[in-house]
Amino acid sequence: MSFNIPNLLTLLRIALIPVFAVLFYLPAEWSHIAVTAVFAVAAWTDWLDGYLARRMRLTSAFGAFLDPVADKLMVAVALVMLVDMNPTPFPGVFLALPAAVIIGREIVISALREWMAELGERAQVAVSVIGKIKTATQMLALVLLLYREPIGDFPTAETGFVFLYISAGLTLWSMVIYIRSAWPSLQKEDN
Repeated sequence: MSFNIPNLLTLLRIALIPVFAVLFYLPAEWSHIAVTAVFAVAAWTDWLDGYLARRMRLTSAFGAFLDPVADKLMVAVALVMLVDMNPTPFPGVFLALPAAVIIGREIVISALREWMAELGERAQVAVSVIGKIKTATQMLALVLLLYREPIGDFPTAETGFVFLYISAGLTLWSMVIYIRSAWPSLQKEDN
């Protein structure tokens, strides 16, 4: 394993998950600000480690494996905690539905990528532009939902819900794109 800057940023993102969880449930007035800051730092390091790995030519097998795991863990933890914080029919159900779509899609696409890699056709399910837009929209939605307090007249939580539904729509769209790309391989008969 290579301890280069991108990999250290990925490990930092994983290390921030328990900090995020503690801050999320901390009964303090400022905890929503702190948890939002931790999530925003994690989201920023997600972009930064990929940028640095490409720019400095520091890509590694370890980084290629761990980076998407770190991203999915942080997003899944944030979504589960937000659903837990909103157990009532409104906004709970309206939050649980896109959370289930987003987490379910990640499981499906991770399994698809693993299977395609076994066939030697991993490139068929490489990250798409829609996937990148989905991720950006998802991160923005989660930052707004985690902060949740209005900023002046700006309805932070409500705007976060809108972006979460947009993200869920993009999530389904990107899943369809990945499955369509892999479809010829999925239809092949076993030899």
